[in-house]
Amino acid sequence: MEEKNNENAIYCSHCGALIEEGEDYEEVNGQPVCTECYENHTVTCDRCGEVMWTEDSYGDEYSTLCRHCYENHYVRCSCCDALLHEDDAYHLDGYAYCSDCYHDELDKNRSIHDYGYKPDPVFFGDSHRYFGVELEIDGAGKDSDNADEILSVGNRSDEFIYIKSDGSLDDGMEIVSHPASLEYHKAYQWDRIMSKAVSLGYRSHQTSTCGLHVHVNRDCLGDSREEQDDTISRILFFVESHWNELLKFSRRSEYSMNRWAARYGYEKTGREILDKAKKGNNGRYAAVNLMNYSTIEFRLFRGTLKINTFVATLELVNAIIDVALSFSEEGLHKLSWSDFVATIAEPELIAYLKERRLYINEETTTEEDM
Repeated sequence: MEEKNNENAIYCSHCGALIEEGEDYEEVNGQPVCTECYENHTVTCDRCGEVMWTEDSYGDEYSTLCRHCYENHYVRCSCCDALLHEDDAYHLDGYAYCSDCYHDELDKNRSIHDYGYKPDPVFFGDSHRYFGVELEIDGAGKDSDNADEILSVGNRSDEFIYIKSDGSLDDGMEIVSHPASLEYHKAYQWDRIMSKAVSLGYRSHQTSTCGLHVHVNRDCLGDSREEQDDTISRILFFVESHWNELLKFSRRSEYSMNRWAARYGYEKTGREILDKAKKGNNGRYAAVNLMNYSTIEFRLFRGTLKINTFVATLELVNAIIDVALSFSEEGLHKLSWSDFVATIAEPELIAYLKERRLYINEETTTEEDM
């Protein structure tokens, strides 16, 4: 049988199938596409009519947009993330809103800021090392009256905390502190804030949504960016080397950790882990988030409305930074978890480590976490 000359054959650029002579086909980005792939794997931009692959489309469940139209003619509501044409967006304080969220913002007394709100930091306490806290609470509403009650407890003498909305929460909000020294946080009325939140019906540990995130200023890790990176590499190495213990400390499940605070993965050196981290594959949802210019963010910990758990968490972060600054990487290779906890003197942290059976294997009374 004479073999056909396939020199001028046309193949579908998506599935690779031969398009027979005389058979209809379409083009996407100048490439031939068979009818079946065209019908099943392409969509059309609602605004300009461009045909694109389904996975390359932007928009939402109601609209399909090419990248150019999305980036040049649309915005998302800063509060609810709804897709808006630029002509339909309302603007307030530099942020875009849909009509409902805009009027909600006007109606309330601004006690709950939108998620993108970032005031100029005010530093509290006398220290070279500062901790900024984001404590998520859920279950009793994104409610201005509740926010006012919490703020009235927390800001009696100064404007140390503020409250933001957070789309990851079902029915709650986020309490955020300005940066402060560890001693300032420990002396601050966090216990009263937590008691007030509980009395209003909020929970943090007892949810599937809440985290406790701790920011630390980068400039306490070294005098130059290079020195800071060296310290960060040792922090990452410590976290990966003692992942199982930190997972237990965090009170998170493996699933929750992978979703909200994924690990970068163990490597032989901290620099190798840092190189992976800088590629940004985890985005900000990393156990140690490095995407902020001025801080690093420890995102490992489940939320809590229990004061000793809260204080112990800050003390653990402080202890990790201490060992990253004082140990060489070779020293960290030799540092066991037992060696690490043996250096800890803070009673709150020791008590919590005992509760989690991370200090010594002895029974201890544990109060229910909120």
